[in-house]
Amino acid sequence: MTMIRTEDREAVRHIIFDRPEKRNAMNSEFISELDSVLLDTQFDSSVRCVVIRGDGPMFSAGIDTSSLSDFTGGLETLRPTRDAMIRAFNRCEEMTKPVICQVHGAAIGMAMELTLACDLRVTADDAVWSLPETRIGLIPDVGGSSRLGAVVGLGRAKELIMTGKFLNGTEAERIGLANRVAPVGQLEEATQALVDELLACAPIAVGLAKRVLDSVAKPNLSQNLELEVTAQTVCAATEDFIEGATAVVERRPPAFKGR
Repeated sequence: MTMIRTEDREAVRHIIFDRPEKRNAMNSEFISELDSVLLDTQFDSSVRCVVIRGDGPMFSAGIDTSSLSDFTGGLETLRPTRDAMIRAFNRCEEMTKPVICQVHGAAIGMAMELTLACDLRVTADDAVWSLPETRIGLIPDVGGSSRLGAVVGLGRAKELIMTGKFLNGTEAERIGLANRVAPVGQLEEATQALVDELLACAPIAVGLAKRVLDSVAKPNLSQNLELEVTAQTVCAATEDFIEGATAVVERRPPAFKGR
């Protein structure tokens, strides 16, 4: 069953998450499909701009909780799973076409990490944004820890990641996490307005500007992504994570030691 579908609107490709019954939660099959679609988009000369959005009640709830077991087997299990996610997400940053994430409902955990790999973000004012990994004994390790500081500044990034704080769309726009905010009923129009502004500019110049800006803002991205997986390997071996993952499955607050 296909979890990702595409819709071309002249020079704009919409990549649409199509797993609404699971709140567009991401598992290995989902990531594999996303990687394939992004790869095709990256080298399709007819596409000048990309919009990533979700069908159903939300953009994405992040990782499929059934995939949490992938993090308990140490580096041998963690690295292949994570490498596939990083490869897919990095395509958003590597392609010279501008990539916009359109967020409604929620962008949680891994889903928010994907938005950070995109160039621009448009959000509904009531959408929920969060990187809550520390609440279950992990860190954002699919680029979230490496990219967030370049978007909102180090202090904000530390607060959001170290507390697992939840924001609404209005707050996300206020701190620079989102570029545009609109009521959910006007989200499509707000996204299209940004698309039109991008399409009014020369595509080669836009692509080169993107490349230079990313290089300046994140010069050590590859090294930092390696730091993420090293740190996550340590986290995944702790009793904190075992308790956090169990609490997620049992739908209760975790009881970390010393709390």
